Amino acid sequence: MLRPLRVLLSIAVIVALCTCNQQSTPRIPISDFFKIPEKSTFRISPDGKYISYLKAYKGKENLFIQQLPDGKEQMATSFTDYPVRGDYFWTYNNHIVFSQDLVANDELKLFTIDVATLKLKNILDQQKVRISLLNRNKQQPDIITIRMNKRDPANFDIYRLNIITGELIPYLINPGNITEWYPEVDGKIRLITSSDGVDKTILFRPNENAPFRRIIENNFSTSVRPIAFTGEKNYFYALSNVNRDKTALVEVNAENGREIKVLYLCTNADIQDVEYSKNKNHLEMVRWEAAKPQKHFLSADIKSIYDKLQPQLKGTEINITDRDSAENKFIIITYTDRNPGTYYLYENKTGQLKKLGDINSTLNPQDLCKVQPVSYKASDGLTINGYLTLPQGTKSTNLPVVIMPHDGPFNQSFWWGYNPEVQFLANRGYAVFQINFRGSTGYGKAFHNAGFKEVGGKIQQDITDGVNWLISNKTADPDKIAIFGAGFGGFSALYGISLHPRLYNCAIVQHSLINFFSFIKDAPPFLKPSVKMMYEMVGDPEKDAAQLRAISPVFHTDKIRAPLLIFQGAKDDRANISELNQFVRELQKQNGSENVKYFLKPNERTFFRSEHNRLQMYAEIEQFLDKNMRVNP
Repeated sequence: MLRPLRVLLSIAVIVALCTCNQQSTPRIPISDFFKIPEKSTFRISPDGKYISYLKAYKGKENLFIQQLPDGKEQMATSFTDYPVRGDYFWTYNNHIVFSQDLVANDELKLFTIDVATLKLKNILDQQKVRISLLNRNKQQPDIITIRMNKRDPANFDIYRLNIITGELIPYLINPGNITEWYPEVDGKIRLITSSDGVDKTILFRPNENAPFRRIIENNFSTSVRPIAFTGEKNYFYALSNVNRDKTALVEVNAENGREIKVLYLCTNADIQDVEYSKNKNHLEMVRWEAAKPQKHFLSADIKSIYDKLQPQLKGTEINITDRDSAENKFIIITYTDRNPGTYYLYENKTGQLKKLGDINSTLNPQDLCKVQPVSYKASDGLTINGYLTLPQGTKSTNLPVVIMPHDGPFNQSFWWGYNPEVQFLANRGYAVFQINFRGSTGYGKAFHNAGFKEVGGKIQQDITDGVNWLISNKTADPDKIAIFGAGFGGFSALYGISLHPRLYNCAIVQHSLINFFSFIKDAPPFLKPSVKMMYEMVGDPEKDAAQLRAISPVFHTDKIRAPLLIFQGAKDDRANISELNQFVRELQKQNGSENVKYFLKPNERTFFRSEHNRLQMYAEIEQFLDKNMRVNP
């Protein structure tokens, strides 16, 4: 099994030595970009006595625990089949709850570890079910609140799970239209969101014995996202773009749904995240992206911590990712566009900052490339933002370029920071252009709505305009342009080589959308509430059938002539594998199997989690681009 990978990597090394575009730049091995993180996903126990993290053991990420007084490390799990998922958490009685996704059987297992004894217990085992944590309770430390679609695959219900006994008690049964729940610190739920896919409604109840009633009604183009109750009357904090273009932090009266006041508004970007202390019950900061990450502090205490950290961690983005209940010990992560991240432990009382570990210490930031925010005008005058990464070296014009449209198309965007794919491609001598076309999030309601019903229209024109902008300003070599995307980005890549065959040399797609009809029709049961929204944002399979057929690549294989590289996980619940197989067969018959390469991995979902599969994929990508882009010294 390993021999093909060794051959691929050996060829990649030879190719690298022969085709380096930037001779002064060291060629970084593929494994250095895409290996399992050395240490990641650090958490701290509520009592501040332990930290936990994920670390590789025999090729799989497992849980490790470190005692803070003596720094002693203990391996808490030793799985060799499937890794521990990164959404694990501590309870208030020093247990860790985590899950495993057994992809081959579509089975999810929930475990608990008693940190004092390291005793492992399987508390829940379900097939074809999705589970996520909603709340852990300080008053009842043995009880956690989870959402799960066990009763009905199409609907999530809320359960109270006893992690000691395994007792599972229904708390809120979904009538069929509830999509979001907002628990308070004590686990009570008084705010929920219902949706029919087009219209969204916020419902409120004053206590657990009262029925929910409607307080706010909006359609899918506007949004109100509750954060937490303020502690005054029945007021709550929320992110809202009602009656404004940019999402703001506001205060709302739950009795009538009326906005009381705006707490913070950014004029050029949506507020995207709010930090709220559940221990102290107050707001700490808001975050947004305006070319680069931005913060505004709402708490003097938290601002003081960041002010103390900044001089010690100069030149990095700093974020608090976890804290103990006393809010004395904090887990900190720092990162840049050229550094995937470093974790620290900060003690507020003493001001001591201790390094815990790197996500990837193999990479030297000086060998990587700057990610530069850029913008250009689309053909209709709309400003489109993105990020341009140039390879190191003196040459900055007439470069081979890889265009990267993002997935989505809605509710997603590229943001400034470290991206292993971008740095890998830049290290190989390619300029990389990440485009936030219309419909992307973060730029306001008007920009987001401008993408509706434009998945095969103005969104694709934005991408084409971006390519032409690079050509006109001499950044791109017009004879060496590739397009590389995943999901909707994969559709954009296929669309690009179909409609603009002279613009692109080749295309790479990962878990690509090839047929809008089956993409909508075959949505998993738990995504059914969003199907009507797809009708409004993407297209109605009946009313807009001609348009959806005209843009779906599966119906236009005759137009796809450029070399193509396709990767797909066989367990991806958004993919129609038989349809994709037929699509590939037709393309290979038409263009030759040497020009249409297809890799279907049996035990992978949307993203390849196997390190072996990831390394093979990027070795194939390197060879494919070298062959079709002819990157020469």
